[in-house]
Amino acid sequence: MTSHPTANEVYDMVRKRLPRIGLGTVYRNLELMSESGIILKLEVGGTQKRFDATVESHYHIRCSVCGKVDDIDIEVQEEINETAAKSSNYKILGHHIEFSGICDDCQAEEQKLH
Repeated sequence: MTSHPTANEVYDMVRKRLPRIGLGTVYRNLELMSESGIILKLEVGGTQKRFDATVESHYHIRCSVCGKVDDIDIEVQEEINETAAKSSNYKILGHHIEFSGICDDCQAEEQKLH
């Protein structure tokens, strides 16, 4: 899966194959998979958690209108970790960058209105 679904979206997909599965089971399994490194859990303040099957370091872009999340294909800036380490007393474990913008679908909708 290349999208970044919420737990509810995963639940809706799984329910088509396993109609009797519970939402709690889906949540627990997503959490376990994220803790074991099989998937990534994306958490940004004020938004629902999303899950990502790509576990290698990469950045995301989120639509400010509909909330859709996509991967953005740019090189991960490892030197940011070194800069942060030099600027603080923290042991830097990593970083995440999320870009914001307006997706193609929302741009098209906006064009229809004008």
